[in-house]
Amino acid sequence: MDISKRQKEKNEQYEERHALAVGRLRGIVSEETVPKQYLPYFQDVAIFLLELENVRRKVESGEWERYSLEEMKSLNEILYSDVLEEHYGSSYANPAYVAEKFGVETGRLLSMLYAEMRSGIPYSFENRTDYLTILYELFIEVYNSFESETVPDSKEIRDIIYWYASDYCDVFLADRIKEQIDPAYSFAADIIENADLDNDRYLYRFGEYITENELGTAHHLRSLPEETLQKMADVYTEGYRIGFINTGKDLSKKSVVNIRYSLGFEKVIRIAIENFRRMGLKPVIYRAASGIITKREHHKIGYYGAVPNWQYEYDHRQDQALFMDKRYVERRLEVMRTVYEQHKEQAAQFAGPAVMETFGEKPFSPKAVPEAPSYNDEQKKLAVSYDSRSGQITNEYIKGEERSFTIVAYPVPEIGENYPEIFDEVIRINTLDAKLYENVQQTLIDALDQGTYVHVKGKGSNRTDIRVKLYPLRDPEKETIFENCVADVNIPVGEVFTSPVLEGTSGVLHVSHVYLEGLQYTDLELTFEDGKITDYRCGNFDDPEEGRRYFEDNVLKGHRSLPLGEFAIGTNTTAYVAGKKYGIEDKMPILIAEKTGPHFAVGDTCYSWSEDIRVYNPNGREIVAKDNSISLNRKEDVSKAYFNCHTDITLPYEELEEISVVTKEGKHIILIKDGRFVLPGTEVLNEPLETFNKEEL
Repeated sequence: MDISKRQKEKNEQYEERHALAVGRLRGIVSEETVPKQYLPYFQDVAIFLLELENVRRKVESGEWERYSLEEMKSLNEILYSDVLEEHYGSSYANPAYVAEKFGVETGRLLSMLYAEMRSGIPYSFENRTDYLTILYELFIEVYNSFESETVPDSKEIRDIIYWYASDYCDVFLADRIKEQIDPAYSFAADIIENADLDNDRYLYRFGEYITENELGTAHHLRSLPEETLQKMADVYTEGYRIGFINTGKDLSKKSVVNIRYSLGFEKVIRIAIENFRRMGLKPVIYRAASGIITKREHHKIGYYGAVPNWQYEYDHRQDQALFMDKRYVERRLEVMRTVYEQHKEQAAQFAGPAVMETFGEKPFSPKAVPEAPSYNDEQKKLAVSYDSRSGQITNEYIKGEERSFTIVAYPVPEIGENYPEIFDEVIRINTLDAKLYENVQQTLIDALDQGTYVHVKGKGSNRTDIRVKLYPLRDPEKETIFENCVADVNIPVGEVFTSPVLEGTSGVLHVSHVYLEGLQYTDLELTFEDGKITDYRCGNFDDPEEGRRYFEDNVLKGHRSLPLGEFAIGTNTTAYVAGKKYGIEDKMPILIAEKTGPHFAVGDTCYSWSEDIRVYNPNGREIVAKDNSISLNRKEDVSKAYFNCHTDITLPYEELEEISVVTKEGKHIILIKDGRFVLPGTEVLNEPLETFNKEEL
């Protein structure tokens, strides 16, 4: 049975419950049966839910398709206006505002409840009567509890939300897993392949927030020649294909590719879908999760439109803290394993994600909001345990040694008035001569393979001073320490990387400012001893402890410490110069930024879950530095081997005094001095830097 018929049957099963819930919502709007203090909250949220129902009916009846473009824009603005920055201060989605009105404990719960109701926006556009019914019933149950003679305490509200999350894991979480591996869930793919992409109307059909970034991207792609669009798609899909070849994995065993992207790029994605089909791969294109049961904090994994307000996303990133306990975690894992087991043949066909990222949006540095939910120490341990165990389950059914990925990035109009020129420059960066870089990078690797450690020292106010211990080669004629990374899984070209030996890796890493997973960090300093973070600070907040908590939540991700999983030297000076030329260094995504200087990744190695696959550089030497003393635990206890995170931190060339390789004889081979490549055979990398400096003069 196809998904559309199955979904129709699900909707029919919920039909009676849905009608009752909608009728009850209409009653809530006009009645006054809860304490006066709470009446505006419940009435306003009920009105919002009725607006969602109104949208769903228009989609179901076909009336939506008869809307004018202006009507579509107006509705899009209405649905998302409440959480925009200019309205957020007095929004029920703002935990601080609701806590002020109802007290911290009740306020947090009611703010989370409203945020969960807002997750229903995309369900309206997908005509998910089943999902919307569940949301409506949750809201009504909380409302009913306020109709009693005594106002419910926070525990009573929390219990309602807890059982909602626990009971409906086998709906929301189960469906989420299936839509990640089954191409029959084709809501987005159908729009991309069949809509008129020369008309802006199609963008509003997704149900995501649409701004000038999405519209401007779509308009710009329409202005490009067909051969340019084809080249963009080819770079993306060929990187994916070559990634399988370079890692010795058999793509012919797979039939499903996951496409992740931001709205506006549909003209390229449509071509990419066809490219993948010629490889024997069908697309799964799932939406970034919006509900508390399926989303991963503030991270957007899947396709999505504009983010209306990153502070809103950040404030609600740990809403599960309001009810998460061991029983709930075990329930999630039970559902996950059951669904994978039921669909194990389909899961085995999954080849991995092909990601098209964007950059150029206004940088975001969050405010600390004490009223926002946050995990306590016990919940942090549970979250870490869940990540580890869910990662093991996923790897059991979608084996790491059989899957791959690719990532490429392009700018959006918000990057500035030079957007078309920057876009063209990024296309050029993404298609640089891989052979030139391969040869130059091999020269670097030949020097690095002689070393026992690499010494990286900062310049001027940069306090970096760290020694990175290197894996000892047994047979230098056949083995190598560093991977020669050209343009396959990580586009663009331009880095050599390794998994360092933890024992003996010590020192300080300092960067003046950096963006990690969309969040800004200033004056970030990490101290390493034997390859593990032992101390850290960041200057985002006046209170040093707030800065530490910020780093703990968003980089350490609940772990007490993380190891140095990767050390790399970026060689893409062309990308570095582009950032300088257009003043967009602070907006470059890590995908490009990591190629513009040495970078250090904390967390898992680049080879996690696939360490035993033999990998070779283009010159035929086997890359043997794939494990460290922590990842080797996989042979005895896999739960102690992985952290399920990998965060790259780049040190820009201008903050570098020196990178040198120290051999066992004590010889220092200098690779970079004062921000310039000085190793013979690598000087060509300085040409973009020198040309840019002359132009500046």
